[in-house]
Amino acid sequence: MNIRVSDISTNAVGRIGIERISISLGAGLDALEAVRDLDLEVSPGEFVCVLGPSGCGKSTLLGALAGHLPVMDGRLTVDGQLVGGPSPDRGIVFQQHTLFPWKRVRDNVAFGPKMRGVGRAERYRAADEILRLVGLAGFEQFYPSQLSGGMQQRVEIARVLINRPRVLLMDEPFGALDAQTRSMMQEVLLDVWTRIPTTTVFVTHDIEEALFLADRVIVMSARPGRVIDDIRLPFVRPRQSELVTESEFVRLKRQILDLLRHPDNPPPLARLSPLGVN
Repeated sequence: MNIRVSDISTNAVGRIGIERISISLGAGLDALEAVRDLDLEVSPGEFVCVLGPSGCGKSTLLGALAGHLPVMDGRLTVDGQLVGGPSPDRGIVFQQHTLFPWKRVRDNVAFGPKMRGVGRAERYRAADEILRLVGLAGFEQFYPSQLSGGMQQRVEIARVLINRPRVLLMDEPFGALDAQTRSMMQEVLLDVWTRIPTTTVFVTHDIEEALFLADRVIVMSARPGRVIDDIRLPFVRPRQSELVTESEFVRLKRQILDLLRHPDNPPPLARLSPLGVN
């Protein structure tokens, strides 16, 4: 089995269909409706950020896409196939890394191919290639405990992408990092995504992060979560850190803030598209 980083984007299709899904957590009298009647489609190769208040069902939605949580009503599909459980086609990166502390960086990244029966030399070559892509060449023999938080998340991203997922799911992956490292990791992620344009659903509570990363920002209401706006961003790629000071960026940030504060009766500004068209 031949693994190359260049193959990842060609094999990844990743059209996501979310058709009026509802998700409840718990059972019986203890059941909690987390997501209600959520309808959304994500195109192949698109980068979508899901934004909303704490407890609105963002991570629950991601858990359902990963196949860890069942959908009570509606349909959840990837490339037309129902999501019925976890799959390496849908890789997930959490806020806290899940690296094996007893394995070196190279072996952590090569673990997925090893489980698929890929030979040692080939999986190490693929691991080294993708580690170079995320800026960790030279750290192949380190243990996770010897790396900074940002470097650990780079390893986590590499470990997911080496499996050639159709969809990359990210649950506030930079939320535990300091502001400077977080900003750097956002730029690293966009650089990797440009080279490997995998369909990405990125959950965050940070408006600036969503606006900086995404093609579209999906704004969710408080629980039970539902889509209250779908904003297509006008910013060109590649993006630079100076984007956050541009007037359109600031305007959109204000628009989303207003929308989150008044989800059922948004001010006139929040009813406009990014280009100011109803």
